[in-house]
Amino acid sequence: MRFKITLNIDNTTFRNRLPLNYQYEMSAALYKILYSANEEYAAWLHNNGYLADKLTFKLFTFSRLHIPNYRIKPPFIEIQSDTVEWLISFLPGRSTQEFIQGLFKEQSFDLGNRQANVRFQVKSVEMVPPPEFEETMIFETLSPACIVLKRDDGGEDYIAPDHPQAYEQVKINLLNKYKAFKGEDFPETDFPFALKALTAPKSALIAIKSGTPQETKIRGFMCKFQLTAPVELIKIAYECGVGGKNSQGFGMVKNS
Repeated sequence: MRFKITLNIDNTTFRNRLPLNYQYEMSAALYKILYSANEEYAAWLHNNGYLADKLTFKLFTFSRLHIPNYRIKPPFIEIQSDTVEWLISFLPGRSTQEFIQGLFKEQSFDLGNRQANVRFQVKSVEMVPPPEFEETMIFETLSPACIVLKRDDGGEDYIAPDHPQAYEQVKINLLNKYKAFKGEDFPETDFPFALKALTAPKSALIAIKSGTPQETKIRGFMCKFQLTAPVELIKIAYECGVGGKNSQGFGMVKNS
């Protein structure tokens, strides 16, 4: 279930600029809003999520901010419009339309760090009607897709959607999300599955907890791609993201 949240910029409190790396701060703001409305539910999402074979999935994702007018002044982005849009998507369940709309109603929150901070006021929350799902669909990333390939030495590589092993990693991830949400394995074992990049993937290196001793960097990729899979898995890709680290704002897509 997907929602478009329109945010007003409160220029009376802070300035109108954000750090270029604001993805972690958006995740923190989202959890803070969840806590303010339902502490038990937010704590469960943060600490547990949905489980499948000892893997934890927080089955939601969000987009980058859509800012109509802005100026890049490294290391900041200066917002020059009065409003911005933010898309958030949850798999159905506790996250019903009424719950989410009530959760964000009249909320205000701060986003950024000590050098650049913006206060946003929620103007409106609208549910976005889902597309007509088919077994082959074209998607475009709204936030970088993070596809993780485990190495034999235990390390991880972040691979692009056009990597030869990307389709297998995306497939396994979607099957794990299905199991986490449904509580059972996907009923089919032999089905068509394909991932084809339609544009050259553009790398985006995202700093998490930037400027702190806990800083880490995650690489994702922006592109348009074609996905072939059973409709149930296509829905999961749309509702909670492609690839991993979705609850940190990776892998949100729109149908194209």
